[in-house]
Amino acid sequence: MYEPMNDCRPDKHMISHLTNQVQIVQSRGSRGLRLAGAAATALSFPASQIFEYSPAEFSLVATMKIARLRPKTNEYILSVVEEGSDSLLLGLRVSENHLHFLVTPPGVVRRSRLSFKDIGLDDNHWHTVVLAVTGPYATLTVDCGLPLDKQVQSFPATLSTRGSRFFIGSRRRWRGRFSGLLRQLVLLPGSDATHRLCPISDPSLAELSVPQILKSTLLHADQQGPVYPYEAEARVTLGNPPACSRPEQGQLWFNAQRKGLFICDGLAWQTLLQKKERLDYVEDYQDLYTSSETFSVEVFSIPSEGLFMAAANRGSRPGSGIYKWRDGLFRLHQNISTQEARAWKHFTIEDKIFLVVANSREVEPELSVIYRWNWRRRRFLRYQTLETYAAQDWEAFNIYNHSFLVVANHWRGKEEADKFNLNTLWLFEVNQTLSTSGAYDWEFFTIGPYHFLAVANTFDGRTTSISSTVYVWLDGCFQTFQNIPTVGATDWEMFQIDGRFFLAVANSQKISDSGPSLYSINSTVYELNTFTQTFIRFQDVLTHSAVDWEFFTIGEESFLVVANSHDGNLYSLNSVVYRWQGYEGFVPVHSLLTFGCRDWEHFSTDEGSFLIYSSATSRLSKVFKLKTY
Repeated sequence: MYEPMNDCRPDKHMISHLTNQVQIVQSRGSRGLRLAGAAATALSFPASQIFEYSPAEFSLVATMKIARLRPKTNEYILSVVEEGSDSLLLGLRVSENHLHFLVTPPGVVRRSRLSFKDIGLDDNHWHTVVLAVTGPYATLTVDCGLPLDKQVQSFPATLSTRGSRFFIGSRRRWRGRFSGLLRQLVLLPGSDATHRLCPISDPSLAELSVPQILKSTLLHADQQGPVYPYEAEARVTLGNPPACSRPEQGQLWFNAQRKGLFICDGLAWQTLLQKKERLDYVEDYQDLYTSSETFSVEVFSIPSEGLFMAAANRGSRPGSGIYKWRDGLFRLHQNISTQEARAWKHFTIEDKIFLVVANSREVEPELSVIYRWNWRRRRFLRYQTLETYAAQDWEAFNIYNHSFLVVANHWRGKEEADKFNLNTLWLFEVNQTLSTSGAYDWEFFTIGPYHFLAVANTFDGRTTSISSTVYVWLDGCFQTFQNIPTVGATDWEMFQIDGRFFLAVANSQKISDSGPSLYSINSTVYELNTFTQTFIRFQDVLTHSAVDWEFFTIGEESFLVVANSHDGNLYSLNSVVYRWQGYEGFVPVHSLLTFGCRDWEHFSTDEGSFLIYSSATSRLSKVFKLKTY
């Protein structure tokens, strides 16, 4: 792991002791060492075994692989610490996108820190760095690239290490322990050692002194059979799922609690093997009292922060609440001033996280607001306002790496829906306007290479028996694909089962100027016919002023739950969970007593699977737990 400066190598006993404290891990085709569960002091030895005085010129060479580090996290690759005072004499430390070289000159209380910024070492890829110190200058070379030069403010000509210890992968303490893989760590006298490594065909794995045990592969050729060059870094957890992004693609994760094996596809964890769960029953789990009636809820996750829920509340004071899942319950995290909020939509653009609210108070000009997550304050802050007209819903989507927002404007004086796209200033501007009739909901979905938008039209001023429209993206804009007859449509839900594509519409009420209003009417599930290239009626379901459908899965079973809100007399009604039964369609399996139910959201945590509904007639929203066997 290192090359001593005075040619005095550690004895065999010490090498054996160090070997017992590490694990050999193969990742991305190469082996590295990971610190095991031993105490931090186990991977240390007297610094005098390497040098008694540091030379004026030396180089540090390290090959490492580090996963993404959280903000304000620091991990030590190596350190030299005085045993008596625990003072740091010398250290090499990595943090988010930074590398720091630390040194405490003799007789100086405050240590000097030399930082190299924006070097991207914590991206879960192998990197070889060479830090060369020559007199008052330091040079950093990453993967044989262009050197970065810094002037050392107060590095001593000689640094005594008597009575100090050398630590690999720590600073004696547990805090700051190195969590990545280390392939080589070389400390040698003399000027810049870059010329001894570069050029090379694979500079990220440039080799100067790699232990022999790390040069062999974990799988050896078997002359009696084929070679399977598979590799994966497997993780076992009981807590939250590990990160899954492009650097983790191909990694395995075993969830011990859910008894499932998953693989990262670069975006999300996909099931390989899992115990088949079946829905047994639904139980009350949490009574959630909001500041006022709640028209809808939006459940979403923020990386490294956890699960959140945004409630669209009627009242403007204190407004709408943002709740965070803590200790198995939703607890208030933030209040945001809103104006009769009807819906929230969460979306991300690159690594930026946003929430947009649909404000529906009929004043001019009416403004809906986009909020952006502030990582430092851990709050959503106002980002941009957009002019809307009794907005009922937002939908966010991407087409060919372009980001869009579409709003459902409900007000009859502006029966249009505006589609916004992101400009070069990171602000949304109007991109396209679509004619609608009392628009209530948008649903974006993709089938094969085609992108669709479905609008739920509710009322044209005379009747609710009107058509809602499915649009398809062609020639850089949305064009009509199909008009579907609906009755006071309030929601579209698109889902896929066994390669079949479905659209479910929630029909709320039948109103016309020639007869009484009807609330108990059919809502309809449509299926895409690939031969006619149209959505055709698949199943009618009797609902009671339905305002929302939510599709979810438990194990290999598929379900729909409907929000029944009113039957003409009562708001206290049973909302129904339906199970998919193949060509029999959806059959009712559970009835849940709800009060003015307006919206359903399904979500999963380590505690299990849940449903939450919002109430537009009371301050009480409820969380149900889906019990499985």
